[in-house]
Amino acid sequence: MNKPLRRIALFCGLLVLALLIRDNWIQYVQADSLKKDTKNRRVAIARYATPRGDIIVDGNPITGSKKTSGDDFNDFDYKRTYKDGPMWAPVTGYASQAFGATQLESIEDGILTGNDDRLFFRRTLDMLTGEKQEGGNVVTTLNAAAQKAAYNGLLKQGKGAVAAIDPETGAILALASTPSYDPSSFAGNSTKVDGKAWDRLQKKNNRDDPTLNRALREIYPPGSTFKVVTAAAALEHDLYTDPDAKTDSPDPWTMPDTTQDLPNEGNIPCKNATLRNALKYSCNTVFGKVGADLGKDKMLETAKKFGFGEEQFIPIRSSASVFPEKMDRPQTALSSIGQFETATTPLQMAMVASAVANNGKLMKPYMVDKLQAPSLDVIEQTDPEEMSQPLSEENAQILQSMMETVVKEGTGTKGQINEDGVTVGGKTGTAQRGENNSANPYAWFISYAKVEDGSSPVAVAVVVEDESAARDDISGGGLAAPIARDVMKAVIDSKK
Repeated sequence: MNKPLRRIALFCGLLVLALLIRDNWIQYVQADSLKKDTKNRRVAIARYATPRGDIIVDGNPITGSKKTSGDDFNDFDYKRTYKDGPMWAPVTGYASQAFGATQLESIEDGILTGNDDRLFFRRTLDMLTGEKQEGGNVVTTLNAAAQKAAYNGLLKQGKGAVAAIDPETGAILALASTPSYDPSSFAGNSTKVDGKAWDRLQKKNNRDDPTLNRALREIYPPGSTFKVVTAAAALEHDLYTDPDAKTDSPDPWTMPDTTQDLPNEGNIPCKNATLRNALKYSCNTVFGKVGADLGKDKMLETAKKFGFGEEQFIPIRSSASVFPEKMDRPQTALSSIGQFETATTPLQMAMVASAVANNGKLMKPYMVDKLQAPSLDVIEQTDPEEMSQPLSEENAQILQSMMETVVKEGTGTKGQINEDGVTVGGKTGTAQRGENNSANPYAWFISYAKVEDGSSPVAVAVVVEDESAARDDISGGGLAAPIARDVMKAVIDSKK
């Protein structure tokens, strides 16, 4: 072979080698990213070629699938349907042929479509037998009665959110957010119907932002509900050990390094008040001074033990709540009563109440009990997991007694459940909002219920954003506590 032919042969060989390398690179190295590429229409077609598996609550599906109608111009055979879609949207998210998927619909998409690697044997068997591929189910920890009570309570108030947890396991029992949306309204791919429904929900077109999951993604100033964390810090760090002993708390109290007095709301008995009475009347002076006396490091340490500063994955991501790390002494005082830069999700405050109710032990929150194959075989089961121990059992029981006083004879009396053997502990909060507190405040209530055998089946956090209410009518005890009461009662009744 002459020299030019050898060069041509070598060049052609290099081209073939490059082609083989490129082909293997695409098939093996880039396969996963190409599979997940939003522009890969084949993946979307396969996703909606068969009915999706269901999301289950109390043994019943809250989702479904139906044949795509002629109005939906696409190659997709099935689209998602939802039962009581607006009520469950903060749990399910949406699965839309046009706009993708969120929350459980996205996180557990592999199980719901049947494409999860753990279903490989099932897929292979279906292929050999000629059966259509089926999706598995996502079985949640949610309690349908509690969710309904939460959602209906919020509808009466406008904007807001509820998170409810089983303190002993961390299982989420309710997760509601209003205003909400119906995921069925844009589940298809019709520009005329689904596209317009989608556009109406976007924040730029709807200032209420109904697709925002306020229970997990919105962080609010917690107001006086944070005083439960401050009380825990005082007990854990031995600043005070007896809830019925007088504190060193003058009224008026001037914040350290300032000439500014920290005011209380109304004419309430806060001078040298005991921790119990300070929580009962919600004394800013007492808890502001407790925070300043403990210092930012001890306050931050306690807040972190309750979960502040960390995102939670339930498996849906919940925003990290904030207790500021850089503060001077007056800012520490303000942060300790839920002001300054302290901000939290409703889920986080439900975690605070649940840790107190569970004798100081904080369980990791979770919302998926198990994943099922199409045959209903369990693929994965969630086991309860301890997250931290924010306070000792002894101090937790002291704090329980203080929170129970708040509900029996303090600001939280509307959270009472009038049933034999049921005891409720709680804390109200009215959090400042807007520049110079110009907007209507947020109304908060966090609580737990104990039953006759001493166990605590539920802890709840409620926040209400009522922009239309008269300012003087807004309080945690007035707006949020009745919702929490109804949620707790629903859980207790469902276990009878």
